[in-house]
Amino acid sequence: MAKQTPTVLGVLTQPARPTGWKANRHKVLLVLGLLVGYWIGTHVHGTAPQQQAPQPVSTAPAPAAPDPHRTPTGLGLAP
Repeated sequence: MAKQTPTVLGVLTQPARPTGWKANRHKVLLVLGLLVGYWIGTHVHGTAPQQQAPQPVSTAPAPAAPDPHRTPTGLGLAP
């Protein structure tokens, strides 16, 4: 049995160094996205103002005399 010589399928070479854009494009796009997001958040005023909820109104008249339990005599503070 004769020994076969290996066949060359291809030659491996070291890839070329990436250019400045390819090496840093993720950083540039991140900064641009943050700036656009900030601009949208601070300069777009398309939201409608929120309405105030109506305050509850009492229809009962105010008491004419003070509550006897809240007077100094009712609390036991009078001499």
